[in-house]
Amino acid sequence: MIEPIGYVTGINISEVKGVIKKPIPCGKFIVDHGLEGDAHAGNWHRQVSLLAQESIDKMTLIGIKGLCSGKFAENITTSGVVLHELPVGTQVRMGETIQEVTQIGKECHKGCAIKVQVGKCIMPTEGIFTKIISGGLVNVGDPIYLESK
Repeated sequence: MIEPIGYVTGINISEVKGVIKKPIPCGKFIVDHGLEGDAHAGNWHRQVSLLAQESIDKMTLIGIKGLCSGKFAENITTSGVVLHELPVGTQVRMGETIQEVTQIGKECHKGCAIKVQVGKCIMPTEGIFTKIISGGLVNVGDPIYLESK
């Protein structure tokens, strides 16, 4: 039996860019698009953003209060896997989806609402982005597996 490398602990969505995302229990992910109804979805290489709970916990340890899933505008929050160490091109299976890592980190834009509200953003160094290879539903609690190409 194959062991999961981690678990989905949050799915988050927003209808506009640059704001904290709101939690949902289940998301529908569409090939060449991303999370249905999310402002960042589209046919590009950053269809879905992911951040590990362990990264959020680092921010909590330095004294930032009130952090939770979606606070850094990530679509999927995970636990148990060091996301930013997955090489670009890695494919992971979550729920019914297969997603391919396309980018590690990002440059924060000026006036980033997350940085303004939270004080610091960890997405530039530890967030990752994926594109949807095989679509379907992802639920909070779903295991995450490495997918062989």
